[in-house]
Amino acid sequence: MHFDTKAVHAGVKPDPSTGAIMTPIFQTSTYVQKSPGDHKGFEYSRTQNPTKYALQESIAALENADHGLVFGSGLAAIDAVLKLFKPGDEVISGNDLYGGTYRLFTKVFEGLGIKFHFIDLDNISNIENFINDNTKLIWLETPTNPMMSIIDIKGAAAIAKAHDVLLAVDNTFATPYLQTPLDLGADIVMHSVTKYLGGHSDVVMGALAIKDSELAKKLAFIQNASGAVSGPFDCFLVLRGIKTLHLRMERHCANGKRVAEYLNNHPKINKVYWPGFENHPNHAVAKEQMKDFGGMVSFTLLEDDQEASFRIMESLKLFALAESLGGVESLANHPASMTHAGIPRDQRYKVGLLDSLIRLSVGVENAENLIADLEQAIG
Repeated sequence: MHFDTKAVHAGVKPDPSTGAIMTPIFQTSTYVQKSPGDHKGFEYSRTQNPTKYALQESIAALENADHGLVFGSGLAAIDAVLKLFKPGDEVISGNDLYGGTYRLFTKVFEGLGIKFHFIDLDNISNIENFINDNTKLIWLETPTNPMMSIIDIKGAAAIAKAHDVLLAVDNTFATPYLQTPLDLGADIVMHSVTKYLGGHSDVVMGALAIKDSELAKKLAFIQNASGAVSGPFDCFLVLRGIKTLHLRMERHCANGKRVAEYLNNHPKINKVYWPGFENHPNHAVAKEQMKDFGGMVSFTLLEDDQEASFRIMESLKLFALAESLGGVESLANHPASMTHAGIPRDQRYKVGLLDSLIRLSVGVENAENLIADLEQAIG
């Protein structure tokens, strides 16, 4: 089945009691049983909920997975993955990743005895220098947040399989419309559903997609035991959002290209980070593993001047200054002081995350209007 058809139909069936075409919001905490243990497959909504089940099936279908799990947030989904491991285990991750992920790794799980290596993954062979008998997980973002680096998923999967290590990919920026990491050899795909899958800036949610049944059972147990679940109304909203994911992503990509090219030719801009440029370090990898190059664009000014970046963002009228991304509306973000403020400055600068860097989530508005907004703000 083609992706756009799956986006509309996967996981969604007419309600058998009424014929309603939309999955109902089963806003209930518990379910009546005929006799102890004699029920209709539902006992308690932390564990089972029909609206949640429909969304999990939809996300699994989009990622070509056999199992899906939805969580109260993207970080809750990552937390569940890390709970697979024990003190002494090691994780290899990229050195450019979402600040919340970095905080969870370093401030929570390092304290519980798990060791993390944050390395340059532009060249995937660097993993071999850090992998050892204690390595249990390779964690990737691609494209990365906020530097838009591209990591070779297939290459990482080959290394992971050779060493019997799990490979997890944060697919938030690309979405399953642009890439399906499980098809490239990954074991786990993570989404901050808050972003493109929901698509309307009105939900906080995370998800995991998994092929292996035993791994899925372990993660489902951790989720249920820890209670990191999402509510039925939020699941309903995401089911609605997913129906237009393919349409929105086409526009995000088209607008992202227009904005990136405009910024790349602007005399006051130093560097634009967008994987669609042929001179992007891993453009060839992006072209091979992605359908298009996405709607996320980062850029720096000629001088590394944080105040100048602030003035630009304060002057924007269509681009809203806010954290998050992936909604229909365009957003501007200052990673150094917002989403990535928890990462030490020296570590940020090693990957090019300067104080002047601005990250744009390019929405689905008219591209000419968005470029005009940038023009008046940058000057």
